Amino acid sequence: MAYKVTVQKSAAQKSAAQEAALREGAIQESSKSSKSSEPSASKVTIREARTKLARMNLSDQFLFDEVMEYQDAFEAAVIILTGREVRLLGKAETEKEFRISPELRKSRLDSVAMDESRRVYTMEMQKRNTKNLRRRSRLYQGHVDVSMMAPGTVDFNSLKDVCQIMVTPFDIFGRKLYRYTFVSMCVECPDLYLGDGAWRIFINTKGKNPQEFTQEFLDFMKYITRSTDARAEATESERIKTIHKRVKEVKKSEVTNMRLVKRWEELDLERAEAREKGWKEGNAEGRAEGRAEGRAEGKAVGRAEGKADSILMLLEDLGEVPEDLAVRVREQKEDSVLCRWLKLAARASGLEEFRREINASGGKMAG
Repeated sequence: MAYKVTVQKSAAQKSAAQEAALREGAIQESSKSSKSSEPSASKVTIREARTKLARMNLSDQFLFDEVMEYQDAFEAAVIILTGREVRLLGKAETEKEFRISPELRKSRLDSVAMDESRRVYTMEMQKRNTKNLRRRSRLYQGHVDVSMMAPGTVDFNSLKDVCQIMVTPFDIFGRKLYRYTFVSMCVECPDLYLGDGAWRIFINTKGKNPQEFTQEFLDFMKYITRSTDARAEATESERIKTIHKRVKEVKKSEVTNMRLVKRWEELDLERAEAREKGWKEGNAEGRAEGRAEGRAEGKAVGRAEGKADSILMLLEDLGEVPEDLAVRVREQKEDSVLCRWLKLAARASGLEEFRREINASGGKMAG
C-alpha cells in the first residue's frame, strides 16, 4: 500500500461529546481489566495518570507522540533538529504500525509525516538505551520503503526520500556530538555517495560540540529533557514556544489522560500475560509430572518479575535507573512489597525520592 499522510482532528479540536464518549470507554475498559482473572494489570486512577502526565517531559515517548500529532509542533521539531526548512503536507501519523506480512515481526514508528517535496520524515523518541538502535533504524528504513511501494510497482525511482530522526538523551556512538547524520557512501571513493534518498539522523541531547549549532538547537536540547514553562520562557525561539504551547494543551486534555490510563493498563497487562505464558511453558514438564509446588512457585516468581518490570518502567520515566536500584527491585520477591513499591513509583517525582520512600517503608535489603 502506498504511503499516505492521514489528516485527523487533533485532541484539542474534539468536541465535549467526543471527550465524554472516550472517557466513558476508558472507564469501562478499566473496569473490565480490573475484573479479569490473572494475569491482571495494576489498576490506574485518573489522578495518578494526571500526575504522571504533568511530570512528563518531551523525552517521554507518550507525551512526544501526543504533541507530534500537531502539524506545527512536528514541523518545528524537524526544522530545529535537521537545520532544514520544511513545510508539511499535513499532520503526522503517530504510532504508525508497519508489518510486511502477518507472520513477520511488526514495528511501530512514533511519528511519520511528508513535506511538500514528497520527502518522508520519521521521528522517534527513545529514552532508554536498548543497545540495538543502530540495527533497529535499519529495520524501520526497510518497512517505510516497503509501505511506499504499491503492489506491482517496478519503477524503484518512485521511492520517496526518507529522513529518519531518532532523538535520545544519551550518546549512541560515544563521539560526544549532538547530531550524527548518516548517508550511504563508497568506501573506496569517499566522495561518491550512493544517492538512494535515505538519511538517518541520531540526536544526542547531551552533546559536547555547541559551537557547531544555533542557539535555538541548543535550547531545544535542554527543553527536551526538561519541558517546563521556565525553559520555554528563557528561549527566544518561536518554534520551541510553539511546541511548548502544544505540550501544555496535551497535559490539560482529559482525552489525553484517558489515553494514558488505557495505555498504562494495556502495557501492564501485556507484561503480566507474557510472564504468565513464559512460566506456564517453562513449567509444562513439571506440571505433567504433578509437581504442584513447583508450579505455584513458578507462577509466584513470574508475577513478581512482572511487577518488577512495571516498577522499572515507571522509574525509567524519571531518568536513568541506577544499576543498584534496578537490581534491588528485581531481587525483591515479596508480592506485598512490590505492590507498595509500584504505587510509590507511580507517585515519585524523582529516583532519589523513590529510594527514600522504599527505605522508609522497610524495603532495605539485608546486608
